[in-house]
Amino acid sequence: MPEPFVFSDYLVFVDESGDHQLNRMDPQFPVFVLLFAIIHKNDYLNQICPDLQRFKFSFWGHDEVVLHEHEIRKPFGDFLFLLQKPIRERFLAGLTAQMEAMPATVVAVIIDKPSYAARYHTPVSPYDYALETGLERVFRHLEGLGQAATPTAIIVEKRGKREDAELELAFRRVCDGANALHRALPFQLVMIPKFSNSPGLQLTDLMARPVALHHLRPDQPNRAFDIIHSKLRRSPDGRIEGWGLKRLP
Repeated sequence: MPEPFVFSDYLVFVDESGDHQLNRMDPQFPVFVLLFAIIHKNDYLNQICPDLQRFKFSFWGHDEVVLHEHEIRKPFGDFLFLLQKPIRERFLAGLTAQMEAMPATVVAVIIDKPSYAARYHTPVSPYDYALETGLERVFRHLEGLGQAATPTAIIVEKRGKREDAELELAFRRVCDGANALHRALPFQLVMIPKFSNSPGLQLTDLMARPVALHHLRPDQPNRAFDIIHSKLRRSPDGRIEGWGLKRLP
């Protein structure tokens, strides 16, 4: 049993792309991705947070704007200036530099919803399945870093009262041992408001959709995925599939 106030050296930020409903599917985006970014706390404090603050200062003069992939892709509100092409190019180049420099190990779980629904007679919620699969790989990675005995915060965005309750129930079930490893996982669920100014969640938000797009259109150029690919968890011999990138079914 770990001593009180003894924690892991890492944080794990989680975000998603697509919805996890099986009774309705967007034919243009029939995929659900749950992405986990594993970051050492020293890197988070000394590099990621100040780098993102400096980036925001250069475009807004303050660091209170929350980055959201959707608002950047289809500019509105605080991002209307991105409609000006020269500024947009400079902004995206700066954001790309942030992502390239970000020291993180990524685990992404991809669920192809039509195939998933067709394979199982009564399929488990894609979110629950992706959560279990992702947490198992996150644990394996942290275990390899000697972090298996200390609590690690798993940080997610709040989605709504009912959704948050369902997530907490699924999370507790997995961490209590209902997983492929058949062991308790030392994770703490931290749910924060959607508009919380968390650098880790903002950068993770920028990664989930490119992974989904790569799955849907693998031959289409995807610079964002190329950067994420370099951060995916790997096996000792360098394999990504099943380690940092898990596709279901």
